Amino acid sequence: MRLSESKAFRESFGRMLTHATLIALSAVFLLPFFWMVSTSLKEEADIFKLPPEWIPDPIKWANYPDAIGTIAFGPCLRNTLYVCVIVVLGTALSSSLVAYSFSRIRWPGRDVAFIAVLSTMMLPYQTTLIPLFVLFKAVGWTGSFKPLWVPALFGNAFYIFLLRQFFMTVPADLTDAARIDGCSEFGIYSRIILPLAKPALATVILFTFIWTWSDFLNPLIYLQDDRQYTLAVALQQFQSHHEMAWAQLMAASTMIAAPIVALFFFTQRTFIQGVTLTGMKG
Repeated sequence: MRLSESKAFRESFGRMLTHATLIALSAVFLLPFFWMVSTSLKEEADIFKLPPEWIPDPIKWANYPDAIGTIAFGPCLRNTLYVCVIVVLGTALSSSLVAYSFSRIRWPGRDVAFIAVLSTMMLPYQTTLIPLFVLFKAVGWTGSFKPLWVPALFGNAFYIFLLRQFFMTVPADLTDAARIDGCSEFGIYSRIILPLAKPALATVILFTFIWTWSDFLNPLIYLQDDRQYTLAVALQQFQSHHEMAWAQLMAASTMIAAPIVALFFFTQRTFIQGVTLTGMKG
């Protein structure tokens, strides 16, 4: 009994220590976000007080309407959502189609092509930035949203790899039986593989949405009219024109970051499941 009680105590103490460590690390990572929200509700004179005030007194909610009016939040939000929706749908569809081909269809040179796709992940984006800009300028797409969403229609190497790994965990007997029954490859893809791949697809959608929502470099390079600006570019423009309006800047930053935080909070179970399951089979 004493040995079992000692083992149970050690396991319980280990779990408590693990949870305490995770809670402490979570507090450290949440501290900047909490400070941003706190600053967004302060008077300008209270922002640089020493010692700092973590709880604003008084709370100035007017910073949020001021920020919305200053950065044209509505049009920028519409532009951002427009790009995000097209990029998310295009990436999920194109990447899943390519991943299905690499995982379920046998064709000459498949493995070589897959290695070639993976090798593109080793190229830093900075090395292709200028050639892509020259290409899009030559076809007359600069100054429009096309350079932001057209590349998504050709898949993403990382998401292709992620989805391929998940598709390979689906038993081959399911797809073989469907082929025997006369189901086409697209039918197998849409009726069998995709319904079973919801966790992996949710992970791809979440990653893509977060990246596109917070993307600053591409809209800055390709968009030339301030009426086309996304939220990330509008926030930078606000900072450059209102250097001392820290409360409004933090209010705008909070509104831009809040959807990402909420999305991850409500989808974390699916996200973790998708990332975990995609590494089960090579």
